[in-house]
Amino acid sequence: MTNAEVARWRLTGQRIVGPKFADPAAAVRHLGAVQAQAYGQSLWAIGLRTKGATVARIEQAIADREIVRPWPMRGTIHFVPAGDAKWMLRLSASRMLARARRRHEQLGLDEAIFEHSNQVMYDALHGGRRLLRSSVMTLLEESGISTTEQRGYHILWYAAQTGLICMGPMHGKEQTFVLLDEWVPGSRELSRGDSLAELARRYFTGHGPATVQDFAWWAGLTVTDARAGLEVAKTSLVSEQWNGRQHWMTAGSAVPLADVRDVVYLLPAFDEYLLGYQDRSLMLPADDASKIIPGSNGVFLPIIVVDGQVVGTWKRELNKASAEIRLSPFGHSGEWEARASEAAHNYGDFVGMPVTVTVEKQNASSAGGDAVPGLAPS
Repeated sequence: MTNAEVARWRLTGQRIVGPKFADPAAAVRHLGAVQAQAYGQSLWAIGLRTKGATVARIEQAIADREIVRPWPMRGTIHFVPAGDAKWMLRLSASRMLARARRRHEQLGLDEAIFEHSNQVMYDALHGGRRLLRSSVMTLLEESGISTTEQRGYHILWYAAQTGLICMGPMHGKEQTFVLLDEWVPGSRELSRGDSLAELARRYFTGHGPATVQDFAWWAGLTVTDARAGLEVAKTSLVSEQWNGRQHWMTAGSAVPLADVRDVVYLLPAFDEYLLGYQDRSLMLPADDASKIIPGSNGVFLPIIVVDGQVVGTWKRELNKASAEIRLSPFGHSGEWEARASEAAHNYGDFVGMPVTVTVEKQNASSAGGDAVPGLAPS
């Protein structure tokens, strides 16, 4: 395969290009999981893959318990199909907990404290109740459990890893928490072998072409476990060599290159198109990586993708009646600048607002951040 073909397959397999899904749950199920620590960005990640999606429609799917936000892959927050949350958590939870043990010791968190904090949360949430994150912190403090110095976050994380809690619908701009077993009763039960195979099947279908190392990294698994899952799943997959490594993907035909070449995509922060792989060099040259993660702090910015390549970042500012989108190309934007207006208006439709587009000059950082007008909304 060529680089262009790999990019085309990934854009198609992830449904950034081509037919969209009928509902949010189908989009999440296809990808296996959708990175979701940045809540508003993750709604757009699902929305751009769902036919006619709006913010309200995605949030209704959350309220209807079709998709949920636990901490499964790599111990980070993802949207997953509600009925799959528990078996997905179990695949990597023990490994993630072992990896966090040293940090927990530094924070003075031990099994006794975790057992106590889990009980406090269970008692407060039992019976279908929801609590704001701030309310959970208050309860823990009142129970004699300090939440300072990141202890509160790690206590919540531990409860999520052990399958006690997950995030419920947002209340304004604040997270709520619910008991996972009450919020999603009757979760699917799969053996470890079946879980590995099912997750591998979804990953390579929704992210291919990808390597077994990509899958292991994404899922937070050992390469041995990743290979075991692939061994069963590969009966429904095909493989190709690229850069000397075996890449797996679903069988089928890709969208013609011309359909990809002429379109600009405004993808959210932490989108699976970039976060879904251990090796991102195809989409993002090493020289530009620091522009996506300023300060190397693990926070990924929203990205502009043209011809499968990350060519810049973008920001949006939502006002009461409109949205302003600012594009920041890495270099000269060329012809794609005009085509970016359509992508911006797609986002405007999603949030239900008209948009204005501006493009930063190539030397904006040295010129005080001036911007030149882009295309106004039609």
